[in-house]
Amino acid sequence: MSFTAGAQALTVSQSAMSRHVSSLEDLIGKPLFAREPNGLKLTQAGETLLPVVAKCLDRMEQTINSIRSKDTETRPLRVHIPPSLLYQNALPMLRDFHREHPEIRIDVVTTNATGEPRANVDMAIVFDRPNVDDKVADLLWMVRVAPLCSPETAERHRGKSLEQFLQDNELLHVRLEGEPRGLLWSIYADQQRLAIDASDGMAFDTAFSAVRYAMSAAGVVLADIDMFADDIAAGRLVMPFDRVSADGFGYYLKTHAEDLADPAILTLREWIIRRFAYGPAELPQAAANG
Repeated sequence: MSFTAGAQALTVSQSAMSRHVSSLEDLIGKPLFAREPNGLKLTQAGETLLPVVAKCLDRMEQTINSIRSKDTETRPLRVHIPPSLLYQNALPMLRDFHREHPEIRIDVVTTNATGEPRANVDMAIVFDRPNVDDKVADLLWMVRVAPLCSPETAERHRGKSLEQFLQDNELLHVRLEGEPRGLLWSIYADQQRLAIDASDGMAFDTAFSAVRYAMSAAGVVLADIDMFADDIAAGRLVMPFDRVSADGFGYYLKTHAEDLADPAILTLREWIIRRFAYGPAELPQAAANG
């Protein structure tokens, strides 16, 4: 946000830097910076162009370094995967992909943010509601949730209605960035017409952690029954009531359209889509055996 600092970084004069930016703006036909009294600010056009330019410069630097070192290996693909999906399902998927395509290197990035990560990645699996943006979005699966708990918790409250069961137990929350603490439980309660207090209870950064806590005979978690299908089938986790709900969230694979020209990115995208094609219940579960 400073022509002077940018000029110093590139070892050119401030006036030369300003002329280069002005020439680029003339070429595009829109201003990239708003020149304000207290400094520069990116315009909408500038915000749109910045991540694309940054990625291109990063790739050019990586390619030049590869040529200099005579490194014939491909650059690693940076792939974002939400932590619960990574630990519960995606680790064996990554293993299988690596066995089939050892020539493609992958750097895994995981954050518990809802929606796209802030990190610069080539491809991202995101947990989010449906939305429209400039990315190619492939729906991997829609989440289906239900109250889950340990067998001991279910047994202690046998015979109760769902509403009474939830009122008598601690509700465990999964935090969503920028959303109220009890959002997911509130959505579920509204859909099921339940009168419960969705604000109290312990909160966790990931569904994986919340489920593991519930399995220790403490509390009830609202979690994806497909993601944790193996734990339910093995009896480590119990769904006391057959009251499943779709809360509008799902897992999407997002890719920049221009990146699909990269054979490695295209291969990984097609592989992930095929792997999810049979539904989440068919995916291997990495954490089931510890």
